[in-house]
Amino acid sequence: MANFYYLVSQLPAISISVENPVKPPLTYEYFQDLCHRFLEGDVLSKVEKLSLEPPKNSEKTGSCFLDGWYSWERGLRLSMAQFRAGKMKKEFSDSRLASVTQDIQQIARNACNFESPLDAEKYLNGERLKKIDELTPTDIFCADSVFAYGLKLQMANRVVKFDKDAGMSSYRIIYDQILGESK
Repeated sequence: MANFYYLVSQLPAISISVENPVKPPLTYEYFQDLCHRFLEGDVLSKVEKLSLEPPKNSEKTGSCFLDGWYSWERGLRLSMAQFRAGKMKKEFSDSRLASVTQDIQQIARNACNFESPLDAEKYLNGERLKKIDELTPTDIFCADSVFAYGLKLQMANRVVKFDKDAGMSSYRIIYDQILGESK
């Protein structure tokens, strides 16, 4: 616990807004550097493997927080794939869909009903942040809290990258390339 105390006491608070994103107070690389100074063994290994994207197949990590997060995110991604396939009149089946809860399916359904992909991503990022907060333990000096902080930092970095003007510029470049290739 002493190492968690020293690590967590050096981490600045993170406030994330999907509507008005601001640059996070530290880089993910610096967070990992701090973790390397104060953590070791299995906990450090899990920090190094932290990802917003869950493993394709369910595997126990030994962390209640990570198991909960990966299960929820995997269910969301499966539900999104199912609803997107349905909109395209394509077949999508996966045996893991049977374990996806109704609340996750509703989030995916809502996201697929947005006209704007940017608005859908903002909605999904907001739901992801809510889930991370929900799963975060109240004891801030434990491994699961460090994992939650790492995922929040990854989310903060992700949210900052969503820019309408940059997205339109990128879209126009890709669109022009496609038109140029078809002539």
